[in-house]
Amino acid sequence: MSPPGLPDNRADWALKPFIEALIVAFGNKPRRDEPLSGHTASRLGGPADVWLPVNSLAELIEAVKLAQHHNTPVFMLGAGANLLIGDAGIRGLVIENRANQVHFPSPAEVGESTTLIVESGAVLPSLARRCAKAGLSGLEWAAGIPGTMGGAIVNNAGAYGSDIAAALIRAELLSPDGERVWQPVNWFEYGYRVSHLKQKKGKGGAGWVVLQAELQMTQAPVEEIQAQMDVFNERRKSSQPSGATMGSMFKNPPGDYAGRLIEAAGLKGHQIGQAQISPVHANFFQNLGGATAVDMLALIEIAQATVETKFGIKLELEIEVIDEFGQKIR
Repeated sequence: MSPPGLPDNRADWALKPFIEALIVAFGNKPRRDEPLSGHTASRLGGPADVWLPVNSLAELIEAVKLAQHHNTPVFMLGAGANLLIGDAGIRGLVIENRANQVHFPSPAEVGESTTLIVESGAVLPSLARRCAKAGLSGLEWAAGIPGTMGGAIVNNAGAYGSDIAAALIRAELLSPDGERVWQPVNWFEYGYRVSHLKQKKGKGGAGWVVLQAELQMTQAPVEEIQAQMDVFNERRKSSQPSGATMGSMFKNPPGDYAGRLIEAAGLKGHQIGQAQISPVHANFFQNLGGATAVDMLALIEIAQATVETKFGIKLELEIEVIDEFGQKIR
C-alpha cells in the first residue's frame, strides 16, 4: 500500500517504485492526484499523477534525476501562467519549482553596470520589486507578469518593448543527460516569445531544465525605477482583466494586435460555458469559475477560425496547450 495521502489508484503499479524513492528523498511532500487547477493562473487543469514542490536547486536536480532513473516523465511548473493544462491532468511527475534565491551583488560590487544570479523559481513581480529597491534597472517590465524566471527564459517573456533576452547574460541548465551547464544568451536563439528551449521542450525525457540565470542590470535612482514600474502597472490594470486568465492568449501578428482583431471579429465577451473572451481586453480569456479546459480550447478555436475567415490572419498561440503526457500540442 502507498503511505497516507498517496492512495493506490491510477498507474499505481508502474509508479510505486518511483513514489517510494520520492518519499525517501522528500518525506511527505509528494502528493498523488493533486488537482493542477490549484496551481495554474487560469484555475484549469486536471490531476497530476504525482506533484512535488521543490524549494532549492538541490531538490530540483534530485527530483529530476530520480524521475529519469525511474523512466518517469517530468513536467516543470512555475507560477502556472501562459499554459493550458487539459482536464485529464498530466501523467508522471509534475515539479512545482519554488527555488527562488536571488544573489545580489555586495554594495562594493555595485557599479553603473552589474550582474545578479537568480534561481529559476523566482517570481518575476517580486524580483522586479527587489531590484527596484536595490537601485537596479532592467526588469521594470516584469513587475506585473505572473511568471517565474525559468518560464521567462524558456518563453522569452517580455512586455512594453523589452524582454528577458535583453537582460540575460547566460543561464545554467540541467541537460537531458543530467549535466549542469551554463549556456550564453545566443545559445537560446531568442525571438518574439520563442526560444531554442521552447522549440525543444518535452524532447529527450525531462528535456532541458532551467536552474538559474545571470542577468545584466544597470544602476539607477530608486525613485526613477519605481516610477517606471508604477506607469507599467497602471497601464496593465487599466487595460487588462483581473481574475483567472493565462496572460495574453495569442501573439500579436506583425503590424497589428491580436486583441484588436478578436474584438473587430465581434468576439469580445463571447462565452462558452464558464470560459469567456474578456470584455476588457479581447486577447485575455477568463475562467469565470467552473470552466473546463475543453471550454477554453473551444473558445480558442472559435477565435482563430473567425479571425482567419474575416481578416485572413491566423492567430498563433502565445500560451502553450499541454496534453496528458506533458507535451505541447499547439
